Amino acid sequence: MIVHTLDGTTEAPHFDRVAFKVRRTYATLAADRKSLNIKFSPDEQEFKCLLKPAAFSALHNSWGRQGWTRAILDSLEVEELRAALTMAWEHGRAARTRKQT
Repeated sequence: MIVHTLDGTTEAPHFDRVAFKVRRTYATLAADRKSLNIKFSPDEQEFKCLLKPAAFSALHNSWGRQGWTRAILDSLEVEELRAALTMAWEHGRAARTRKQT
């Protein structure tokens, strides 16, 4: 999968999903492997959903308002998926880590 080519990505269980993280989680894969939840900024989410509504939709909860977006894998070309995951990976990589006290 594309996420394994993104530097520093680790994989871990996340409820019934698989989480991909670098500093923070940037995507989660559904158990059926048919969809991903991907973390965009709200502006990026709006753009992706307008650009390709058959593939991208905001989650219908507070996570969705933060930019978490469902991606239907069969509706995306490999390069579209790579671009979306790279965008989310950049956010996860840039995330600040909490200071230990």
